[in-house]
Amino acid sequence: MMAGPRSFERGLGYLDAVSGVEVGDGWVTATVHGTERYEVELTLDGADGFGGECDCPYGLEGNFCKHLVALGLTVIAQSASLPRQREAARTRVRDLDVWLSGLSKDELLGLVREQVDEDRQLRRRLELRAASVRGDLAAVRARIRELFDIGPFAQYGYVAYSDARAYADQAGQAVSAIGALTGSGRAADAITVAREAMRLLAEAVESVDDSDGGLGQVGAALADVHLGACRVARPDPEELARWLVGHVLGEFDGVTDIDPLDYADVLGEGGMTVLRELATRAWRRKRTGWAEKYLMERLAKAGGDVDAVIAVHAADLAANGHTHLVIARELDSAGRSDEALRWAERGIREARDLGAVDTALVDDLCERYAQAARLPDAVSLRRDHFGARRSLLAYQQLRAAARAADCWPAERARALALLSEDAGRRGGWYGGPVLVDALLDDEDVEAAWQAATEAGAHDRQWLTLAEQARATRPADALGVYLRLAAPLMQQTGNAVYEQFVSLLLGIRDCHHRLGTPDEFSAYVTALRTTQKRKRNLIRLMEQHGL
Repeated sequence: MMAGPRSFERGLGYLDAVSGVEVGDGWVTATVHGTERYEVELTLDGADGFGGECDCPYGLEGNFCKHLVALGLTVIAQSASLPRQREAARTRVRDLDVWLSGLSKDELLGLVREQVDEDRQLRRRLELRAASVRGDLAAVRARIRELFDIGPFAQYGYVAYSDARAYADQAGQAVSAIGALTGSGRAADAITVAREAMRLLAEAVESVDDSDGGLGQVGAALADVHLGACRVARPDPEELARWLVGHVLGEFDGVTDIDPLDYADVLGEGGMTVLRELATRAWRRKRTGWAEKYLMERLAKAGGDVDAVIAVHAADLAANGHTHLVIARELDSAGRSDEALRWAERGIREARDLGAVDTALVDDLCERYAQAARLPDAVSLRRDHFGARRSLLAYQQLRAAARAADCWPAERARALALLSEDAGRRGGWYGGPVLVDALLDDEDVEAAWQAATEAGAHDRQWLTLAEQARATRPADALGVYLRLAAPLMQQTGNAVYEQFVSLLLGIRDCHHRLGTPDEFSAYVTALRTTQKRKRNLIRLMEQHGL
């Protein structure tokens, strides 16, 4: 189901609010009157079902809202008449086309002027298109500045979510106008205007709630228009290279996400050489800059220069070893596995805190050791990592490595001793639970129970211990179950009741093993009296024979 249960249920209440249904080939539109008047469009995907859009706030977030549900249910209810409605829509379009074709030039002009007078947005689009076609650059630039002005949409200097879509639609008109400049033979002007539009858009983004990403789409379209104009106008390669580097490293790139490599055919060999020189110079000035590193890495990878890629990463190594891992993988891709191993080892060696090191680097290096049949080295690394982290996962990884190297008993004794010492030194509640988890993971229930008693354990661990030990320790398990059940008697909710009944089943089993079923019967009888108002709990108990 495209809609969630809540949207579907609420959509049932809007069936009478659907009006103006129009059916086309693969789509249905309508108006749904809710809190406001919403325009809804369903796309009919055959066997795949429905897709759709609605301009309500929930629908604008990409959700299949209650208004779409209402229209979808209406379409299903009227499915028998859909072919007739679709044919009627086609007939209306044909009739309109025939009528328009029969109008004289003066009549068409009169009709357009009438629409322009009534529709301000249409008038602005046509004015901009006319200025673009006649090459009136000053008028085009003035109109584009108006289109990027947030003023008409902003309250208190900010465009709220509810108005962001309308603003993005208006900004999109500017992009179309710039494309029209290229189409009318003014590609060089289109380049100039596109760059100015990028600046205006970047400034506007700071004051618009673009949660839907509408301005991101405008930025991407603007980048495409600029590239298209460059391919037609063929600007000076060196100037273009300078602009591209400045743009990518500047503050306006976030809204267009331009990739200089897309311009390789326009730049040619000479322009690409300038681009690389400028990018290298910028990176050397600021080796830790994100944009500088990204640009250098892109150019180096495109040129197949692995050493340059490594140099970019090596100039800004992360303290947790993540960058060393990135370099190792780049070297792997280049078939330089020996160097990759050395970089991975260097990452571990240079890590300031092995407990905070990127665990992916540890895993990667251990895998390299295993592939090279250096199992003792893998065990040593896992041992050090466990010593720094003291977690169940690190214990499990040490166990796997030690078993592969056939030395787990000795490593286990050392690891458990470390956890025991840690638990005793820190009052139990730091290392105790980890020790219990490790012993439970080893399926050493008796040792886990002793550790929980001496060093402490969480309720979750005590429950696991009771489940696993009640066959051999029914009295001890019973004490755990009763202690965990007591606070649940004061709580309500179906999830609580399910947890409580699960404990009751454990309590019953313990009494059965102890030969004291009468005590359990008395316990349940008292429980039914004190909890009688909780009807769902009583019903659940009866379902389980309690």
